[in-house]
Amino acid sequence: MTDRTSDKELMMQVRNGDLDALGVLFERYHHRLFGFFYRLTLQRDVSADLVQDVFERILRYRSSYTGDGEFSTWLFRIARNRHSDYHRQMEKESSVVTQISAAKTGDASSGNTNHDVTDRPRHDAMADGSVTYAAAGPVHADKLASRADEGAIDNRLLLDQALRRLDPEKKQALILSRVEGFLYREIAEITGCTEGAVKVRVFRGLQELRRVMDGLQRDGAKRIQPKTGRIHPGTKPSQPGTGPIQPDDGPRA
Repeated sequence: MTDRTSDKELMMQVRNGDLDALGVLFERYHHRLFGFFYRLTLQRDVSADLVQDVFERILRYRSSYTGDGEFSTWLFRIARNRHSDYHRQMEKESSVVTQISAAKTGDASSGNTNHDVTDRPRHDAMADGSVTYAAAGPVHADKLASRADEGAIDNRLLLDQALRRLDPEKKQALILSRVEGFLYREIAEITGCTEGAVKVRVFRGLQELRRVMDGLQRDGAKRIQPKTGRIHPGTKPSQPGTGPIQPDDGPRA
């Protein structure tokens, strides 16, 4: 086994029970997968756990690998599905938290009992775009933007907060296209939809991203200018997983 062994060859070896080959694939892809998950969740511990889950699924479902198409497309289909499962789980937990909070509020009103708001459960994946810290409570994106004069926000934080406000399908499509460098037909295979649907998601995602970033800038980050680096239509970044997302990027072939 050498560094020149292709991903497909390595995966076929994994399919035949060679766990050393899986270790080589892990070394090749775990940083890229971590970046993919981190842009979706903005949580390092969660991202690391999701990367581990992906390779566990590769081992579990190795017999389903046929060698057709690019290995990276097959890999990111597993990663995308894992993130979708995680997102549904967070939505379910968020719903439970909301119901508990509502019940506590109702009890306080009916019983005329004061409850300290710090007793309410906290979670990281806030749907409204907030970032939660264990001791400090939620800090919303617009409040972060208002601290621009103090140097508490930069272009990347602004972009991360804007991405956080997109729905998962648009966010996944943008990251797969603009950061990971997949073509529309590859993203269609990863996400299980048509190429036309991918184009619509990317186009609408870019439009929404531009609107959200403009709003955040108007709320207090007006001096922050977007980065100039772009990934041009129809091309892949030289290092997948490292390219910036530009809110005015055009469609990709």
